[in-house]
Amino acid sequence: MAQASARHILVDNEAKCNELKTAIENGADFGQVAKENSSCPSSRDGGNLGTFGRGQMVPEFDAVVFSAPVGVVQGPVKTQFGYHLLEVTERQD
Repeated sequence: MAQASARHILVDNEAKCNELKTAIENGADFGQVAKENSSCPSSRDGGNLGTFGRGQMVPEFDAVVFSAPVGVVQGPVKTQFGYHLLEVTERQD
């Protein structure tokens, strides 16, 4: 079964999500940005979600995590929780 490890940043609006993505693309550290901005409890660990299988996350999240290139920040991805920036850190298909 496919497994992935990812980290994310969760915010409540698309504009903030885009602003943070630009900061990361311009050299800001993903983990630090997560600690300072993400509303998810995972922010304490730099947004790290650990390892999970297909179907364990909401569908919008799953679709990106199991198709995006590893190490490339994706988003904004809208779910019922808000807007996410996602980075797949490892994947085994």
